[in-house]
Amino acid sequence: MAAAGRRLLWAAVSALVLASEAAAVLELDDSFKENRKDDIWLVDFYAPWCGHCKKLEPVWNEVGIEMKNMGSPVKVGKMDATSYSSIASEFGVRGYPTIKLLKGDLAYNYRGPRTKDDIIEFANRVAGPLIRPLPSQLMFEHVQRRHRVLFVYVGGESPLKEKYIEVASELIVYTYFFSASEDVLPEYVTLPELPAVVVFKDGIYFVYDEYEDGDLSSWINRERFQGYLNVDGFTLYELGDTGKLVAIAVIDDKNSSVEHTRLKSIIQEVAKEYRDHFHRDFQFGHMDGNDYINSLLMDELTIPTVVVLNTSNQQYFLPDRPIESIEDMVQFINDILDGTAEVQGGDGILQRIKRIIYDAKSTVVSVFKSSPLLGCFLFGLPLGVISIMCYGICTADTDGGTEETVATKKETGDRELTDEGSEEEQEEENKDTSAELSDGEQKQKNVLDKKKD
Repeated sequence: MAAAGRRLLWAAVSALVLASEAAAVLELDDSFKENRKDDIWLVDFYAPWCGHCKKLEPVWNEVGIEMKNMGSPVKVGKMDATSYSSIASEFGVRGYPTIKLLKGDLAYNYRGPRTKDDIIEFANRVAGPLIRPLPSQLMFEHVQRRHRVLFVYVGGESPLKEKYIEVASELIVYTYFFSASEDVLPEYVTLPELPAVVVFKDGIYFVYDEYEDGDLSSWINRERFQGYLNVDGFTLYELGDTGKLVAIAVIDDKNSSVEHTRLKSIIQEVAKEYRDHFHRDFQFGHMDGNDYINSLLMDELTIPTVVVLNTSNQQYFLPDRPIESIEDMVQFINDILDGTAEVQGGDGILQRIKRIIYDAKSTVVSVFKSSPLLGCFLFGLPLGVISIMCYGICTADTDGGTEETVATKKETGDRELTDEGSEEEQEEENKDTSAELSDGEQKQKNVLDKKKD
């Protein structure tokens, strides 16, 4: 009885949990198109057959519960993009899963890691005001502790503020935007003029200069990362939007040998000490392990090493000598800037063909490594069918040729027998010929006898 009671209790608890998740995440249909502008929505566009979508589902349920518990104005939903393809297409859904925050007439794409905390951070940032005011030094210090990169507009109404708001509406998916008066900033901050846009990062600050830094949007896009990063696949993808080359120390974080730690510190020092020289063109960081970078370059790099990537066209640079000092790294960067460093990779036709072959090979190897039986079934079965078909075709041609040869020989033999006749007919013909010759000889003899007379 006790066991039965526990099972009933567990079933009841499970039902309550499922009901809570269902209430936190709403399943959307075609009526969503008309009603969505009444609220701010965080929506997962999914496909029932998509493996990544199934992996995201429990995380998405956690997001819905968390947002509901914190009293967020953002409603969390999900939509089967295959059943409501016209709505998904209207929102620009091209793959699954696609996460979007819908706010009025605007739709913001989420491109970050698919974790609960990152998705909630994105939703809270985008759903809030574009420009968040900092009314006091205490608030400024609190925000600065929370954010590694902080953009602040300082001053009153101006064309620069209008541009700042416009850029914020575009780049709010990546970072926060704040505004403050000059007396709210720390005492060490000196501004050449007002209004101004300032970025605080890496323990220092930098002021936007239209003449040196160009367009405000491009400047903010370049400066939204710290000077030195721990680079992974997602971060590298994001860095592609900055237009910078990415200089990476490829090391093993678990390896504390001198070679690994020295190379990492060299990159860090260059990023810090040579910022004014290189920050407009280069982003610096390190990557743990060479698996991802090998698949990206289609090459086997031995770590520790340095590689500089151009993510816009898939080109890369490798040093022609070991990087053992800051001076070696600076020289390598200068060689890239002046065009003397050898460029590899790219997105040409040969590289694309190489990529197709490499991806196919990697897929086959990964399948056999993870499940040899499945690999044999997936690749062995088609090969076996093709082999049987080829054998059948070849065998059919050979047998047909033999039968045709035999038929030809038979026809020829029949024709020869028909033309020549039987053996008896041949003997009779020979006798007739001999008889004809004897008559001729007799006539010749008679002629000779007459001449003698």
